[in-house]
Amino acid sequence: MNRKQVGIVFSLCAIALLCAALVPGVWAQEQKPAATTGKENEWKPEDFVMYESAGGFQISPDGKWVVWVKSTPDKDRDGRVSNLMLSSLTSKKEIQLTRGTDRNGSPQWSPNGELISFFSSKPRPKPSPDAAGTQLWFISLAGGEPWPVTEFARGMRGYEWIDNDTIIFSAQEEPTLYEREVKKKKDASRVVDDTAHEPPVRLFKFAVKDKKVTRLTDNDDWIQSWDVTRDGKKAVTVHGQYLSYAWDHKIPPKTFVYDLETGKRTELFPEGRIRPFNIQVARDNSGFYIVAPYSSDPRFFTATISLLYFHDLASGKTTQVDLGWENGLGGGLEVTPDGFITNLDAGVYTKLARYTKSGSTWTRAFLEGEHAKNYFGFTVSDDAKTFLYNYSTASKPGQWYRAQLDGAKVSGVEQFTDLNPQYKKKAYAKTEVIRYKGANGDEVEAMLYYPTNYEPGKKYPLLTAPHGGPAGADMDVWSDRMSYPHNLLTQRGTFILKPNYHGSSNYGLKWVESICCGKYYDLEVPDIEAGVEYLIAKGMVDPDRIGTFGWSNGSILSTQLMVTNPSRYKVASVGAGDVEWISDWGNVAFGQSFDTYYFGKSPLEDPELYIRKSPVFQLDKINAPVLIFHGTEDTNVPTSQSWTYYRALYHLNKTVRFVLFPGEPHGPQKLTHQLRKITEEMSWFDRYLFKTEKPANEAFSEESPLGIAFKRKSVTKVGSSYGTAFKPAAKPGSKAKQAETLIPEVVKRGELEIGRFEVTRAQYAAFDPAYRIAPGTENFPATGITLEKAKAYAAWLSKLTGQTWRVPNEEEVKSMYDGRGGENTLDYWAGYAINPDDAERLEAKIKELGDGAPLLKEVGSFTGKGKDGEELIFDLGGNAAEWVLMKDGSGKTLGGSADRAADAKMQYRPASAEYTGLRVVRGEAKKEEKK
Repeated sequence: MNRKQVGIVFSLCAIALLCAALVPGVWAQEQKPAATTGKENEWKPEDFVMYESAGGFQISPDGKWVVWVKSTPDKDRDGRVSNLMLSSLTSKKEIQLTRGTDRNGSPQWSPNGELISFFSSKPRPKPSPDAAGTQLWFISLAGGEPWPVTEFARGMRGYEWIDNDTIIFSAQEEPTLYEREVKKKKDASRVVDDTAHEPPVRLFKFAVKDKKVTRLTDNDDWIQSWDVTRDGKKAVTVHGQYLSYAWDHKIPPKTFVYDLETGKRTELFPEGRIRPFNIQVARDNSGFYIVAPYSSDPRFFTATISLLYFHDLASGKTTQVDLGWENGLGGGLEVTPDGFITNLDAGVYTKLARYTKSGSTWTRAFLEGEHAKNYFGFTVSDDAKTFLYNYSTASKPGQWYRAQLDGAKVSGVEQFTDLNPQYKKKAYAKTEVIRYKGANGDEVEAMLYYPTNYEPGKKYPLLTAPHGGPAGADMDVWSDRMSYPHNLLTQRGTFILKPNYHGSSNYGLKWVESICCGKYYDLEVPDIEAGVEYLIAKGMVDPDRIGTFGWSNGSILSTQLMVTNPSRYKVASVGAGDVEWISDWGNVAFGQSFDTYYFGKSPLEDPELYIRKSPVFQLDKINAPVLIFHGTEDTNVPTSQSWTYYRALYHLNKTVRFVLFPGEPHGPQKLTHQLRKITEEMSWFDRYLFKTEKPANEAFSEESPLGIAFKRKSVTKVGSSYGTAFKPAAKPGSKAKQAETLIPEVVKRGELEIGRFEVTRAQYAAFDPAYRIAPGTENFPATGITLEKAKAYAAWLSKLTGQTWRVPNEEEVKSMYDGRGGENTLDYWAGYAINPDDAERLEAKIKELGDGAPLLKEVGSFTGKGKDGEELIFDLGGNAAEWVLMKDGSGKTLGGSADRAADAKMQYRPASAEYTGLRVVRGEAKKEEKK
């Protein structure tokens, strides 16, 4: 989560964006482990990256259908793709409307319900080279393929149907000559805060039939949010006034009521204290509901609660809606014919309430139903009789449900999505809401995740996992993702503590503002520490096995925990967090509004304060091994923060590892980067917290023949060797013939008659009855053969047959062994052309297969060698190395072997005894060769 929730945001927005469709809920939830708990049902890193999510639900005008957006991972794109789904609200029918690897979103129904409009990056039949990549598309409910409707140079930013032929939308103005000239020059330079050349964002009207566009506003600033009455006559718009608003909150946005027929506008809230971020028109066009953040700070809207206002068009007056709830508005607002439905912030969960308007007042009723404490993402039909919502808990992944709504009563609940079916057999950690006394004696709420196989009475490790923000909150919702893969950790046997420390959202204005003005760190860290002490005192946690992890503000607090109590925290994993605040102030998109708000002064006013607040000057206190993550394009926390963190710990001779994600913003978007983060993190905790790490072999691939052999148990132990089920590449009957006869089969190469195969174990055992053969390996090459035994075998064979058999001379056979490839060498088992360093790394892995020569295969398993018309010879380049005689009568081995790389650059060294065999030739050697 973004640690700097400043500007026009509200407390649950970041949570909803980060965690997809999450649902707050009950005080405690336990999910029973799945019936099958084998390894195939264990949580894996992919489960927290390759997941499905749903959003953008829009109910049809007749209330019979809902169109929504399904987001799925795509390995080829290394990212997520989104497609439109259509679900019946009267049956179990579901239709996928779009397919492919494009991004489709923001669906809306035409007023007559015949068309669905949406934004799409799909390739268009005849795209203009100057048009934006994303355009507006239509698809008919009657069927058929979708088609593009616009071909604009600037993509739409938002749109609303007015009638069946009219759409109002916001977009940047068409490119100026200046922009065209810069583009022509291919000049990628960028002037910071170049207000003069930033294209204004205006409202336009689009006629569907003739595709005519009419400009509705002529403002020279940037419309950020807006809504329009259903007749298209009035609009409320919020206009940004300069490009550095997020940095200092100095010049507030302006809000106007537009008469779209005359172009006349009237400013609302000229004093600048109401700064809307969500606007929704009343169903009867009488006015607009406006959501805006509220802060008691005179300058900054950094830590806020959300309040609701109603602007009445007839009177021109704006009044605050009395919610009767001091914590403020939560994350959702849906307008109904008689008022609205909204979430109300309530700590670890939210309360969904329906407000009915009567004159200038509203009456509240909390929604009642099967999942009443767990409504979060929701939408309603135009008549407010059909209610869709997301339900989950911290121990149960989310799904979407449909129901009937009668006043505040929810009934007829039925699930209509089936997201992430791969989760169904998983064992979920029990979760619980705990409360304890924190800083200032105030009560702190926290989510506690139990070890998956928790046994009462035992003490377990503990990981603290502070949330981001700090104006965020951990709730009783399913929130396992890349940044916080809870169940992957609880599966390893640890508690996870997620406290809603001072400064968190969802607890009202006093709590969220409690760490402002110089108190940043001062209350949050004691809150987390008190939670740790609470669990230790209850006998649940082993005080010698405690670590911490977190992202963004969670990283910042994890670092401060290690500085504050270095003897307690034994390991840490931190992502995208600050350690030095002076440079942060000027290098992030909201440095002044965040740093000056929480510290009370800017670094220009009090540099010593910033030094005192910066952990970098106390990193010598840290004892824990620290794993650091960061994206190189992060504007929320500068990448330089993690470089400083890493360099300081490295300089101090601390244990540290730093993983950079090229091109990534504050949170990694690429699937490969998300997986890398999780796998690195799990290895780190396995090594330093759980003490269970099995060091990864970087030369070993799970998808290689060696990896497949391990996974599928294709390599079956038989005595001291291993056999496989590979079919022979030799001619039919060739290897069978080897087994049937004790006499090696030979082929001619010129005048030389050489063994077609290496001497097999069955053949060699006929000479040496003491040679042990495991059942099923009779046709494997005989190995462990010394030169003297090779000579003795040839002499025995000569005596047996009355023919001359011998070990070949190097000079007569050397050329046959040159340039061999694609045979049973270490390259084959590794799955790639292995270099000597990786070959050395694989030695330990191969030993896991047992003693002997486990990589051998039956002779003739690989393609033989021979020119056109020649009979094939097998295994010259692999399987077992073979003895030859040199001119001085001594021996050496030639040919590849299964335990050696096929490395043409390698200097000669004798083959290992386990992979040394022999091949014999028949006939006398030439006289010059004898000499």
